[in-house]
Amino acid sequence: MGGGTLVKTDRIVPVILAGGQGTRLWPMSRAARPKQFLALTGSQSLFQLALQRVADHAVYAPAIIVTNSEYRFIVAEQATEVGAAIAGVLLEPVARNTAVAIAIAAAYAMEKFGAAAILHVLPSDHDVEFNAEYQFAVQRAAIAAETGQLVTFGIAPRNPDTGFGYIKAASTIDGSVQPVEHFVEKPDRANAQRMIDDGGYFWNSGMFMLAAATFLDECEALAPDTAVAARQSILQSTTDFDFVRLGAEAMSKAPNISVDYAIFEKTTRAAVIVAAFGWSDLGSWDALWKTAPKDDGGNVTRGATRLNNVSKSLVVTDHAHVAVDGLDDIVVIATNDAVYVGRLSDAQQVGAMVMSLRGTTDTAHLTQIHKTAYRPWGGYTSVVSGERFQVKRLSVKPGKKLSLQKHHHRAEHWIIVRGTAEVTVDGVVTVLTENQSIYLPLGCTHRLSNPGKIVLELIEVQTGSYLGEDDIIRFEDEFGRV
Repeated sequence: MGGGTLVKTDRIVPVILAGGQGTRLWPMSRAARPKQFLALTGSQSLFQLALQRVADHAVYAPAIIVTNSEYRFIVAEQATEVGAAIAGVLLEPVARNTAVAIAIAAAYAMEKFGAAAILHVLPSDHDVEFNAEYQFAVQRAAIAAETGQLVTFGIAPRNPDTGFGYIKAASTIDGSVQPVEHFVEKPDRANAQRMIDDGGYFWNSGMFMLAAATFLDECEALAPDTAVAARQSILQSTTDFDFVRLGAEAMSKAPNISVDYAIFEKTTRAAVIVAAFGWSDLGSWDALWKTAPKDDGGNVTRGATRLNNVSKSLVVTDHAHVAVDGLDDIVVIATNDAVYVGRLSDAQQVGAMVMSLRGTTDTAHLTQIHKTAYRPWGGYTSVVSGERFQVKRLSVKPGKKLSLQKHHHRAEHWIIVRGTAEVTVDGVVTVLTENQSIYLPLGCTHRLSNPGKIVLELIEVQTGSYLGEDDIIRFEDEFGRV
């Protein structure tokens, strides 16, 4: 089942959920590289910051990551960059929400760490203030979880936000841990304000602390279809390099339901710890604006920007220089192939725009991929394309190589811009350096590798009748994509 050797530990086992495909931060966040892998609040991605919060080996065991198969190499690369200890990366062949994801992680953790494993379940795409209050909440939640309570972290509401679910806490148990009276779905503004006025309501953060065995027992009793799918997914799993591929047949039969609906709203074991640290789910551009430092006009900017007579706005660019004049309450998000402009106060509506773009053939790709695509060997950026030709800029990391492959419909020219390339064409190996080039005729078997110590950069010119990424046959691949 892919669990490996049992590791005895009294430490908390982190479970980081990293499979979401958030659309409300479009056009930065897209299906191929969603917000958890973006550096939205600093130099590290939200996923990397989540790994950093569970890096204390005195408190935490190595993390279990649950993610989509498409993100396996991004997860591995970003975890390596921050030196994170990983117990396992569980790959979901299909998305099935949080109930089955946590059940699978719980079963895996019990096999890996023993029947007494305590899990700290964390979304990978939230902004969390890591301070003494956070650490205190983790400790108290772990103690409660050891007694059989399923603990959720509640955040004291700062405003009547309609983007979050709410938790109503009952009487106090053991200081700051309280039983849950009921859950409230995302309310309208009037009901959100009423709950704040009444008191005892908290934002549902989506973070949990629970004993793996207790959670699985509750799954068996309250969500048996989820429990069966979790067991079968692991029984059908296979090991792929450092990844565990969950059984596709079993996962496809799992209910697409959140852990709140499946377990927490039904169980008598639900408890909430009131957390006093800063938190945001960064579920919309206005959420990012609220949490970020602002200039004297109340503006937040990222990238190359120039603002004049602008107030209470968010302007973010990763490509072109963006100049904004004489506006307020706006959001401008610019990437190299799409620009979104709207009212910051209406930022929750971005999802509707994405659905509209996704429903049209000529714009659907804008919701799926960036012009820059990341691969385990490096990546490429589309520079220009036209009828029967396309130009890309490739970068290959030191020591990495692309698959041995061929194309049926295109030929390629490679021009080396920086570094050293080792190119294999029909069994003949050629070493190229800066300003040298090579032609790869249609149908040839070829491979590109970087034998050097610096990043290899080259320009690729494709010509042919079809230039899609699916025109590729792989014969050998060190990343298991054959």
